[in-house]
Amino acid sequence: MIEVKQVAKRFDSFTAVHDLTFRVEAGEVYGLLGENGAGKTTTMRMMATILQPTEGDIEISGYSVRRDPAQVRRRIGILFGGDVGLYNRLTARENIAYFGSLYGLAPARLQERIDSLSRLLDMEEFIDRRVGAFSRGMKQKVAIARTLVHDPDVILLDEPSTGLDVTTANMFRRMVSRMQEEGKTILFSSHNMGEINKLCKRVALIHKGRLRFAGTLDSLRQRFGLDDLDDIFMAVVEGSGQ
Repeated sequence: MIEVKQVAKRFDSFTAVHDLTFRVEAGEVYGLLGENGAGKTTTMRMMATILQPTEGDIEISGYSVRRDPAQVRRRIGILFGGDVGLYNRLTARENIAYFGSLYGLAPARLQERIDSLSRLLDMEEFIDRRVGAFSRGMKQKVAIARTLVHDPDVILLDEPSTGLDVTTANMFRRMVSRMQEEGKTILFSSHNMGEINKLCKRVALIHKGRLRFAGTLDSLRQRFGLDDLDDIFMAVVEGSGQ
């Protein structure tokens, strides 16, 4: 479970997030919507304990990001968009193993997880090659495997399908659905409204750091009087939504 309680984040005189409150239930895939600069990544970085809220608090599986950051980090997997942050001189397997070892996985369990994720993400052809020469999509697969290697209960995904081709993106969506069936709690940030529509029943919509809506997709459509999620998104960005 993720509970965001009246959270604000300021950087000097700039407020990136204003009084944000929403809740993600255990075993739910929850969508976080907003344009670039809306505050999505800042919010997820606070959840990941990379940033600390200026006001309010966030609880992950009952642990506060303020009071129990180490407990929070043990329970989450994080994938941020943009730079995937891999070590180019290491192989895909070595990159995943390095991060798995930071979580204290025993060697046998670690290799079992790497082999399982390699099959799941179709990485077997390049799992023992250095990542420096990988395509963006191949690197993104390794980053996804690194996020999941310690089998976290709560998974934070910020634009996770960036760089993936259509086939791999579809495979990733199936994997998200499978993780939900296993009881994982997933916060999913994406600009792809079709992806959100397929994976999420509830969403939070943020604009300029403020929560504009939190609830079901059906309620979102009723709220704005529009059916298409792209149209709703543009209505908020252009300031025509209610």
